[in-house]
Amino acid sequence: MLTRLKFLSGALALFLFAALPVHAQFLRPHEPLNPAKAQSLPLTPLTIQTAKGKEKFQVEVADDDQERSTGLMHRTELALDRGMVFDFETPRVVSFWMRNTFIPLDMIFIAADGTIRTIAENTIPHNDKGVSSRVAVTGVLELQAGASAKLGINPGDKVTHAIFNRVK
Repeated sequence: MLTRLKFLSGALALFLFAALPVHAQFLRPHEPLNPAKAQSLPLTPLTIQTAKGKEKFQVEVADDDQERSTGLMHRTELALDRGMVFDFETPRVVSFWMRNTFIPLDMIFIAADGTIRTIAENTIPHNDKGVSSRVAVTGVLELQAGASAKLGINPGDKVTHAIFNRVK
């Protein structure tokens, strides 16, 4: 009887564990906020042509594995006209997480020619679940959460920045 009870208890625990979303089953605690770990990269101009007109930003460029991995981690604010653009050089489907990112963001997925393909709005801080571009892109622009809606940024709009429309 005791063996059967142990078996049923174990089976119940396994069932409850399996019922969790996969990303939650292995979630490691995020680090405490540490502004000293926030990277600061040089600012470059970026413009988005929307139906309403041109929106201008100053963005940091993350163009190597370490910079892309760190992204906007350990920041507590991001101005509406600031952001970070992630340069992948060649088109690919990409996925981003929000580990150690303390502010919600809009993620704008951009094709090699600068066309916005998809937008993930108001991503959740500290979430390890990947946010996918769902299509091949060469760049991702992270802006303050809500910026896309506030500024009228939509798929199909054009982004002008040095990482797009490269001659190969």
